[in-house]
Amino acid sequence: MPASLSVVICSYNGAARLGRTLEALAAQTLHPDLEVIVVDDASHDGTGDVARAHAVTVLRHETNRGTAAARDTGLRAAKGRIVAFLDDDCEPGPRWAELLLAAYAEEGVAGAGGPIVPGAGNGYLPRFLERNNRHEPLELELTVSAALPYRFWLYLRRQWSRPGPPPGRRDVHAFSGGNMSFERERLLAVGGFDTRFRYAAEEEDLSRRLRRDRPGRLVLVPDAPVTHWYTPTVRGLLRRSLAYGRGAAMQYTKWPEVRPTLFPWPVLAAGLVLVSPAWPPAAIVAVVLPLLLYPVGLRHVLAGRIEALADPYLRIAQEACENIGFLHGLWAFRLMFAGDRAGRGGGQSG
Repeated sequence: MPASLSVVICSYNGAARLGRTLEALAAQTLHPDLEVIVVDDASHDGTGDVARAHAVTVLRHETNRGTAAARDTGLRAAKGRIVAFLDDDCEPGPRWAELLLAAYAEEGVAGAGGPIVPGAGNGYLPRFLERNNRHEPLELELTVSAALPYRFWLYLRRQWSRPGPPPGRRDVHAFSGGNMSFERERLLAVGGFDTRFRYAAEEEDLSRRLRRDRPGRLVLVPDAPVTHWYTPTVRGLLRRSLAYGRGAAMQYTKWPEVRPTLFPWPVLAAGLVLVSPAWPPAAIVAVVLPLLLYPVGLRHVLAGRIEALADPYLRIAQEACENIGFLHGLWAFRLMFAGDRAGRGGGQSG
């Protein structure tokens, strides 16, 4: 009898972290009905050996092909009606699989996912990630309008509103890839994952194709979180931001209705720095301004977390890197999606 749920874990050089994820899956309340597939994306650290030691299915890419290709390989090998996706540094709670699967009993559900919660850690950067979680799902409000004034209003509201996502179970626009599931046949019907997206934005691209070709509800299940065990560095955070920017450029070059994603505050700060030789007070304004542009950081300071005074400066650096990644991606991917913009818009590049 086929498994109720297939779980696909993509891993590249994840030998040191994969075991925690597999142990959490072995402890699931739904464990007898789980199929677990690890896609080893050309690792050279024994990732496959760790997976085989846990008696799960292991598929290997001989060359590194990226997250979307690894997820697609797992999808096509899966036997379950529902296929869930985890990252190799994400640890689900014991009822995670059970709760995701139960969501499909609701009317019109095409996908179900849960929150990704940063793992507690010591030091400023882990606490920064707790305060500024970049793995929250994309909310339905993003589908209301693609107009730049509306998107700018959403951006401003996010800077000034109380931290944290909206509460409760709800429909969303797209999940974060480390905690999501879908009906397998529905994914195959829209072409699976677009393997041209090597890192970042493949989840939103998939959601757009589902909404266009096989529409259904994407439901966030707040009670089915995974813990993201990640040891951050400033360099790593900024490299991820560059990748997010390139992913946004791929979305923009593939989908005609997508508007460019450029963050305004780094541009404003850079402009102040450029005019400071002619008007020295501009340099002081450039230093103070991030505290006003990202006031959530000040709110944390007033709550007694004085270290959050540095948050606006790291956030503006992240957004600057996303801008750079976006501009680089505009050039690098300018021809990649010509067929998609003409109307093809499929999943696989072939």
